[in-house]
Amino acid sequence: MQAVVIESPGDISIGQMEDPIPGPQDIVVAVRACGICGTDIHLADGEFTAAHYPLVPGHEFAGEVVAVGKEVSSLRPGALVAVDPSLYCGHCRPCRSGHGNLCENWNAVGVSVPGGAAEFVAVPDWNAHPLPPGFDMSLGALIEPLSCAVHGYDLIRTKLADRFLVYGAGTMGLMLLLLASRSGAISVTVVEPNLARRERALSFGATTVVARGDELDSPKGYDVVIDATGVIAAIEDGIRRVRRGGTFLQFGVAAPDARASISPYRIYNDEITVVGAMAVLESYDRACDLAIEADLGLLRLVSDQLPLGAYVDALGRARRGEGYKIHVLPAIR
Repeated sequence: MQAVVIESPGDISIGQMEDPIPGPQDIVVAVRACGICGTDIHLADGEFTAAHYPLVPGHEFAGEVVAVGKEVSSLRPGALVAVDPSLYCGHCRPCRSGHGNLCENWNAVGVSVPGGAAEFVAVPDWNAHPLPPGFDMSLGALIEPLSCAVHGYDLIRTKLADRFLVYGAGTMGLMLLLLASRSGAISVTVVEPNLARRERALSFGATTVVARGDELDSPKGYDVVIDATGVIAAIEDGIRRVRRGGTFLQFGVAAPDARASISPYRIYNDEITVVGAMAVLESYDRACDLAIEADLGLLRLVSDQLPLGAYVDALGRARRGEGYKIHVLPAIR
């Protein structure tokens, strides 16, 4: 099979590998669409400590089951599936306390074991979520990032008629924007310096868009503020704009050594809740339901569909912030 291989940080190739063979409780998926995200850039650059090289990346993917292990009864060849990449140990204290995404022995398909940037990938059958016949595979590959956004919403206290403020109108910022109205938001303001992305945010239902935080006009602040950028200036500005008793969600990924300046007194005195959201936790099934049953218009987020052989180019486009979600399609050449 053809596959992308990160041999070591900075060394990426597209070559031939042996087709995977399913273990007793595994399935083999013929990958039809695989998304690229910031984590893949970190993997390519050697900035993800859980990575095991050489590595086949790709943790956002969907495809068709082509083989099943001898103990698998829930799926059959021909079924369409989206795959939750999470591989929790189930034994450590975070896992036992219901925080598998914080597993002390954390692994993931496409991060520490071979992923979906290949023609075929073997995964545990319980990680695969069935999709309806004929389901769009690019939409299926959006379910993993959507499940991350759903997990973020699980962590914030939303109320009917809350006023939201979102920093960033990239793929994840727009997903968070789409979910805001379904969480009771009466308005959603988006801060985004890029003009084209501000216009896209309006088309996704933003009430107001501004280029900079100093253009905001809400003296009492916002009930829910979400950073989807990981940019320190945005984080610092966003925390200042949380209404008394409100919530700040750190969703964007900052560098591990980044530091932000905040006012502990204001967090205490205004009873501001500050929470982070990391990856997926008991949210994949609901993300599947949203993708299948809700008319969110998620396919508008897919800006490019390229053959697997163009992975390096696709990664470069993602690094430069070009477009939105870029998918590679292993079945096309």
